[in-house]
Amino acid sequence: MAIEPWLPKNQTVAKEATVRRVLDGSEAWQIVELANKRICLLVRTALFERWIQAGLVDPASLHPVDRGVENLVAFTCSPDQAIQSLRRPRSPSSVVEALAFATSFSETRKLDSTTGLENGLYVESLSRILPTFDADDDQIQDDALILGTWLTGGLPISASNVTELQEALSWLHPANLKRIIEAAGLEYQLPASHLGWNGTDRLGLDTAAADGDGRPRSSKFASGGVFELPGRGDLSRFFNEHIIDILQNEDRYRSLGIGFPSAVILQGPPGCGKTFAVERLVEFLGWPSFSIDASSVASPYIHETSRKIAAVFDAAKEAAPSVLIIDEMEAFLADRDAAGGHHRVEEVGEFLRRIPEATAHRVLIFAMTNRLEMIDPAVIRRGRFDHILEVSYASKLEIAEMLQSRMRSLPTSEDVEIDLIAAELVGRPLSDVAFVVREGGRLAARSGGQEISQRNLLDAIASAPIRDRDVGEKRPIGFIWKTSPE
Repeated sequence: MAIEPWLPKNQTVAKEATVRRVLDGSEAWQIVELANKRICLLVRTALFERWIQAGLVDPASLHPVDRGVENLVAFTCSPDQAIQSLRRPRSPSSVVEALAFATSFSETRKLDSTTGLENGLYVESLSRILPTFDADDDQIQDDALILGTWLTGGLPISASNVTELQEALSWLHPANLKRIIEAAGLEYQLPASHLGWNGTDRLGLDTAAADGDGRPRSSKFASGGVFELPGRGDLSRFFNEHIIDILQNEDRYRSLGIGFPSAVILQGPPGCGKTFAVERLVEFLGWPSFSIDASSVASPYIHETSRKIAAVFDAAKEAAPSVLIIDEMEAFLADRDAAGGHHRVEEVGEFLRRIPEATAHRVLIFAMTNRLEMIDPAVIRRGRFDHILEVSYASKLEIAEMLQSRMRSLPTSEDVEIDLIAAELVGRPLSDVAFVVREGGRLAARSGGQEISQRNLLDAIASAPIRDRDVGEKRPIGFIWKTSPE
């Protein structure tokens, strides 16, 4: 059912853009999208005054809006800042989002410990869940149910039912779930299935997969295995020598003054396998992983980005040993002399402080970029990132190895010549290799075939023209690793 907007489309909200459409609302509030994509919360003054009386908001945080009939107050934020009603929750897309909500829940309860929040408004930038006072006293839900319902995007599962909640949130590592529940100020009751064989808390280890007796299954890393990355032999060797061997033989290395592996930068053109390589290493280790990228932590508000960055580092330390991935690091760690703005200086400073601290707490850090020249020199010096790995376009041999790995489990005809297909893909990003295999399979299925043929693969290559490539520029082929920046 469409909601009748309070403000006309040509109405300007406090020098912001004009109203575009209503996203959600009730008799006391409306969430609207503005023409510049910002989100705006409109509130009737009676509800706003109740928030002030409860000490939940600063009167200066919302500004008046005169629509010619009655006064409203409004609060605007960027598109990546959540304003939503808990009666129609949206499941979080990352650990950072979930922690931000949990922190807001806790901060709200410190100020108001009794009011029902099940129909409240979550305003991320204010770190508050503002009650709408819609529910009757006898219908007030307990906080654990509110949190669980929000985390699952609407499923009525209480956060106190950890086993059922984890089944619904299979993407969320148990260690992160524990931290989220505790950040919300709620008690975390460890289910028996999460107790190790000696009765200790296994969270932070491989709790996602356990044997029947509660012991964690042995990962390839835990059993002393060797890391393999098809198509990237040099990268595999680096990971095994500089990371895996150190972690599997820590006592021996420690006796010679070698501690936990330092942070690593992977740099190179888009689509050449930087993210893929780190994801495979995370799977091999079996550790919880965390990520920092522009979509999850960037904010136009002063101090807000730094606060989110700190929250991710804290979560990674809490779940250690863990892996922290900084994607598109140039978005946060650009040269302070060139970037400008006090908030950029603050963000770089936050990273400079947090990276060695996290490494000391057994957090393995990887950062990725295709614009290394933009990074602040203080970030890439030794002691923070000891190694810079160049992951560029693969050689024919590397592509052939990847093709064999991807097609090993697929039915292929006898006429398939891996070397010929690999030769056609030289100079392309590895994402094109994966596409050609998928597209070849699709073409085979469409034609009614039972196997992928050479013709299918060649047609797939022909349907995938090269993108974003400077033909006149000679690209380095394969992998180069450097022990320090030049």
